[in-house]
Order: sequence, then C-alpha cells, then structure tokens
Amino acid sequence: MQEILAADPEMRVVTELASQATAEMAARLAAHPHAEVRCAVAGNEAAPPAVLAALVTGEGLPPARRCLVCDREETPFTHDPECPKLDCDLPPGAACDGSHESTVHQTHVSALWNPATPTAAVIGFAGHPSMLLRRPLAVRPDLPAMVYERLAADPEPGVRAALAANPAIGDDLMRALAADPDPDVRRGLAFNPRLPLKVLTRLAGTGKIGSTLLPRIATASRAEIEELAASPDPVVRMLVAERRDLAPEIRDALAVDLDAKVVKSIAPHPGLSDASLRAMVDRHGVRVVARVAKNPEAAPALLEDLARHEPPVRKALREIARHSNATAAALLVCLADRQARHLAAGHPALPPQAVVELLTDDDWQVVEAAAANPALPPDVMSALVP
Repeated sequence: MQEILAADPEMRVVTELASQATAEMAARLAAHPHAEVRCAVAGNEAAPPAVLAALVTGEGLPPARRCLVCDREETPFTHDPECPKLDCDLPPGAACDGSHESTVHQTHVSALWNPATPTAAVIGFAGHPSMLLRRPLAVRPDLPAMVYERLAADPEPGVRAALAANPAIGDDLMRALAADPDPDVRRGLAFNPRLPLKVLTRLAGTGKIGSTLLPRIATASRAEIEELAASPDPVVRMLVAERRDLAPEIRDALAVDLDAKVVKSIAPHPGLSDASLRAMVDRHGVRVVARVAKNPEAAPALLEDLARHEPPVRKALREIARHSNATAAALLVCLADRQARHLAAGHPALPPQAVVELLTDDDWQVVEAAAANPALPPDVMSALVP
C-alpha cells in the first residue's frame, strides 16, 4: 500500500504518507524531488536519524527540484502576506528563488522539533538568525551545556523562557535565569521540575506564577513541604497550598493563614471542616468565596449560603452550579447568572419543573443541558424524542 501511495500523482497524498511512513519508506522519500515531501519526512519521528541529519545539512541528498511556490509561480517569487487572490493557499511569506528557501526553512524547523534528529545535526542552529529555529533547540534535552549557555543569552525572551523550563539545564544556569529581566522567562523557570527549592523561593514573588501547582512543589518531600509551608513569604505558602495531599496539620495551618491568597489556594483542599470553610469566608469575604465553593466536600447548607452571599460572587455561582452537593435552593440562585445558568440547568438536583421551563430558554446551551438533565420528567423526555 505504501508503494502505491508513494507513486500517487497528488502531492498531498505523498506528503501525508511521508509524515507517517515507516523508517524504510521515509528514507526513500527523503530524496523525493519535491521539497514539500522532504519537509514532511523531517517531522516523522520514525525516520532514521541519519536521514533526518541529511535533511538538515543537505549532505548525501540530491537537490530538490520543486516546491509549492515554483509549482505555481515563476521564480524568483515571494508570496505577499496580504495576497488578494481568494483561491491562493500559499503560506504567507512563502518564497522560492530556485533554492526553495521557505520550504527548506520549514524542513529545518520540523527536523529541529523532531526528537529523533541527531544532536550533532542541530547544535549549529543555536546562533541562527531565525527565532523559529532557535526555539526548538531550547526545549531539547540532549544538547551540550555550552549550547544551553548560548541560548540563555538569546535576545528573544521566548527562546529563554523555553530554555528555562527545560529540565536538562544545570543548576548554575537556572540560578542565572532566575535573574532574567523578562517575567515570562522567570515564569518558565518556575515550571522547571528540577528547579532547586532555594531558587524557587527567591523566584516566587517575581515570576507572575499565579496560583498553580508547580512541578517542583508537586514532587517535594514531606520535609521540604514543611519548610515551604513555614516560609515568611506568602507567595511560597500559596504555592504549597495548591497541593491536595497535604498532611492535616499543614493543611489546617494554611487554612487559618492571614494572607487571603494562601487561603484561596488551600480552600479546595479535601478534609477541611465546615467550620474551617465558613471561617475563611468570614475572615476574607469575596476574595475566597469561589474557592470555598470549589471544595469537593463543601456541605449543601454552606453552598446555599455562598450562593446568597452579599455581594454576589459570580464565579462562585459557577462553582456551585457544577458541585455535586448543590441543593435546589442554591441552583435556583445560580440560574440568575448568565454564565452559571447552563451548568445549573443540567444539575440533577434542580427541581423538575424548573428543568421543564428551561427547555424554552433563549440560550441553546441551557436548553441542551436541561434536555439532558436526568431530573427531567419521563413524559417530557419522551415527548422530546422524535
């Protein structure tokens, strides 16, 4: 079958084959006269490493004779990004002067993203003018330390941010990147699973990390968690509070933290008592209501109180509308919120009569959710079936 497809007159068929072909067929198609087929081979992880290296260097392969550009236009030609032709499907900036340069460039990009491409074939691109070729290098785990050091000085923050998240870089380079002036680079570093905790604690307040479970926090030992939970920096305590497997004593200590962002992070943690959740709301008000409503063990009565909270917290209504413990009273309140309405419409605790009324709602999402609600009376459900 591959033989038949490889000989197909339609180039799109051969290109699709090249992207998925076995090693033997990929090796054959790497010498195809059409540059687009070679580009597809460059992204195929089954292609032999030596073949991928040849696609990068050009060594050992006959020159490509055609590309999408010279198939259609007289060369030299550069495609106008604002091309007025309605039937034109050439990529913006596609160009050919006889060397098929835009397709060759994309071939290099595909090969650099391909983990099967040998290291020796790609390291020379660390200083390439195109950021599109430097960035895939920054995420590779197999480069020499000197290449990573060069990429750490890259003028493009996107390259440095990709490098910062790469677990293959060393501790010294991580410490250097922690002082990078770009917040996206520091944020990328915060997501590096091998980041030393001392670097993470210094980085916590500077990287625009937000409330999320970082990989290094997720794998921290009990002793490390205890140390981080006692940090004087509330951002560090907030990051620890994102774990959902904390020891009860650490969880409870974070639940009474004086900083609202710490409490917001710990509020959805299972095991917190009703009294503890209510105390959070009493102490921090609207800042924590939505996160308390997200707690999987929030009691029905608490959810009702949160739904009626003054001032209302719209995000909390969305959490309540999808909560398994939500009561009919709480869900009826949620129906008044535009973004929570379709969630509440599908909740099985919603009163049947309310579900029936929602079948004529102006919002199709609400109607669809109500029609699928198991609380819909059987006779009404039967009437909906053609």
